[in-house]
Amino acid sequence: MKVLDLGCQFGHVFEGWFASEEDFQSQKARALVQCPLCGDTVIDKRLSAPRLNLGAQAPATGPVAEQAAFAPAGAPLEADARQAMQAAWLQMSRKLIANTEDVGPRFADEARRMHHGEVEPRGIRGQASAKEAVALLEEGISVLPLALADGAKETLQ
Repeated sequence: MKVLDLGCQFGHVFEGWFASEEDFQSQKARALVQCPLCGDTVIDKRLSAPRLNLGAQAPATGPVAEQAAFAPAGAPLEADARQAMQAAWLQMSRKLIANTEDVGPRFADEARRMHHGEVEPRGIRGQASAKEAVALLEEGISVLPLALADGAKETLQ
């Protein structure tokens, strides 16, 4: 396995595991490599020390360190703090996806049905236009626009 430090055009840094350099280039050419935070497919390798995973172990998983370091406005974040915040965002996105139902373009209608007691309240997510979201808010229905990358919706391999 070849482990690469990758980054998208928006500055998100993440790790990718590939069988070889050719495998990475092939997947990148077919837009199969995407940022797990924003879904961007404009991906570049970052400068990193060479590292090969010769064992069969997967990367460690678990709760993200709760020591999120925040820099003053305008100050650059240290790499560790940026990675911790990105990991926390991805973890939160996956938890939200695991605990809500995707109702797709029916989001506004389903939110109204719950608000008016026509169906049992539950956690939902989906798509709504800006106009639909404003209308829901004006009706007293709480909504939160949240962009979720496709990578957050699946287990990363």
